[in-house]
Amino acid sequence: MSRERARRRAEREAVLARERAVRQRRVARRQRRRAVVRRLTPQLRRGRTGRLARHTRGERAAIVLLTGAALILIWTFVDDVALRVALIVLLLLVLPAIVVIALDRRT
Repeated sequence: MSRERARRRAEREAVLARERAVRQRRVARRQRRRAVVRRLTPQLRRGRTGRLARHTRGERAAIVLLTGAALILIWTFVDDVALRVALIVLLLLVLPAIVVIALDRRT
């Protein structure tokens, strides 16, 4: 009777070992496939990067709105077209310095 139980236990263990080996091969294949896909896909930058990312959404909105207001004021109150263009170019050139001074950060 004990020989019969030992034989059945050995058969069960052999079946479990085969299933474990198949499972390990599947997991290894899946990991290799994921590693290949990970190498081939380009890495996306998460979070905020670049120059505009240093400012919050509200700060960016304020910069755009105030610049737009200045452009409208220049266009409204200045009659000479050459002077308008010169002031707009000057505003756009000086805008980064204004942002640094106003927000106390580098752009």
